[in-house]
Amino acid sequence: MTGSETSPSFRLAYVPGVTPAKWVRIWNERHPDVPLTLHQVSADEAAEVLRSGAADAGFLRLPVDRTDLSAIPLYTETSVVVVPKDHLIAAFGEVSVDDLADEIMQHPLDDTLDWERPPGRPAIERPATTPDALELVAAGVGLLIVPQSLARLYHRRDLIYRTITGTPQSQVALSWREDRTTDQVEDFIGIVRGRTVNSSRGRRTADEAQQKSSGKKDQKEPKGQKAQQGQSGGKGGGAARGKAPAGRGPRRGAGAAAKDAGRRGRPRRRS
Repeated sequence: MTGSETSPSFRLAYVPGVTPAKWVRIWNERHPDVPLTLHQVSADEAAEVLRSGAADAGFLRLPVDRTDLSAIPLYTETSVVVVPKDHLIAAFGEVSVDDLADEIMQHPLDDTLDWERPPGRPAIERPATTPDALELVAAGVGLLIVPQSLARLYHRRDLIYRTITGTPQSQVALSWREDRTTDQVEDFIGIVRGRTVNSSRGRRTADEAQQKSSGKKDQKEPKGQKAQQGQSGGKGGGAARGKAPAGRGPRRGAGAAAKDAGRRGRPRRRS
């Protein structure tokens, strides 16, 4: 499905931690007749949701297989380490991955960071989800490294997080199926990229281009017509400068004519 084909609604998927509220608001302002429906999906199923056609576009975390998906990277998230409030790391504002060498680290199956090798000592068993891993951290079993947005999303009063350096960072992207680049998808891309309402699609239809070109031609006056107007009394013509028609002298006021008549009736003084 490409081009101008549209559906009665625009289906937008997003992974946990992404906040699409701003873009949804702009969409509703510009397309009040096309409702936008949100679908939160897990990080590991986001790409399949797009491929299956269950969503028109989606916010997911890279990397993603781009064989049949297009993706526009939007921003990179800060990585943080989540620890119990009474942990030694809580006293620091920032730590390095080397500081975790002796720590037990939770590595959930839905981890969104592209690790070559996770730091620290691995837990005996990998938890299924990030919330499950946080439960273990709260129980004093290991630490967890996640994007900052997930630490905020799953915030707990008994846990705290600190910025960590030397680790992979999560990159959020807008993605859609390449062969389903509809007008609605183009419009949403424009919104996410911050285009104005007049250029939200980043394209002009042929009719718009033709209309603009035609308008310019109408405003431009033919040279022959402009010259003819100048000769017939238009701007810059003879009549506009007060010139009399050919064969006549300049028109003179009544006072000047009377003065001349008086001069003709007087005798000349002899020297």
